Amino acid sequence: MKERYFPFAEGRKSITPEIAGWKYCGLEIVEIRAGEIFILGPEILAHSEGSLIPLNAVDIQVTVDEEIFSLVGRKGVFTGSTDWLYLSPGSRVEITSKGGSEIALATSLAEKKFKSCYVDALKEIEVRGAGDATREVRPFMHPDIYQQADRLMAVELVTPDGNVSSYPPHRHDGMGDCSTSNEEIYYFRIGKGKSPHGDPEGFGLHRTYSGPEDANPFDDNIAVRDGDIYLVPRGYHGPCVALPGYPMYYLNVLAGDTRPRSMDFCDSPDHAWIRESWKKLSQDPRVPWKAD
Repeated sequence: MKERYFPFAEGRKSITPEIAGWKYCGLEIVEIRAGEIFILGPEILAHSEGSLIPLNAVDIQVTVDEEIFSLVGRKGVFTGSTDWLYLSPGSRVEITSKGGSEIALATSLAEKKFKSCYVDALKEIEVRGAGDATREVRPFMHPDIYQQADRLMAVELVTPDGNVSSYPPHRHDGMGDCSTSNEEIYYFRIGKGKSPHGDPEGFGLHRTYSGPEDANPFDDNIAVRDGDIYLVPRGYHGPCVALPGYPMYYLNVLAGDTRPRSMDFCDSPDHAWIRESWKKLSQDPRVPWKAD
């Protein structure tokens, strides 16, 4: 087999704390060609813990410091939850895939060291919101679900086409009366109809804007396309809007100063009333989302 060492430029989307201009969060989106051995040397995770998440990948073999793991994976992010690996700081990792794979490596700077391990796919997902704010949440690395990590947290979310998520707008930037402090990465895949994975034709919308205490105010209202990454160092974020015909997936990676690790957040006081309105609405029957 041909070997290819990390880091590399071709087929890679890379966010490191240095690139992002913050302290903790990182994300690598790696495409592994069929018959290739992909190697993460121990310097990549020298001071960071990781979560290895199949996105569009099946039957993957991963060797972590000479221990072999087999991942079932999935045929796309819209097909459901996946099994994954927690990677200890300092791990050396080799990945092979017979059919080619897209894999996410979420990382965070870590002080405590936990053992690398295999984690089975979630048996149940969370249906959150109601009406056209109904969405599917897969909290596979939420602190309430997975405790054996130092700072790293990650969840997946699927928004049916025509619906909104990350709503009401909320923040976790440690400013004002919001005590939780987390950096956050969004990795988007935009589907088409009931496609199992992303489609280059699709796009959605996303908003992030500053709180009243912010000395450098901003208001981002942007189109997000399949494969885009958006960084949230601070401010209120939401909504994410899935346009008709184009369901939206995103992987959220979070880490921060809050101890113990927490995914608590503070709603925008202007829009918090929306949660109460859901009590009068039914949930969208398309959730849990079923791809073809």
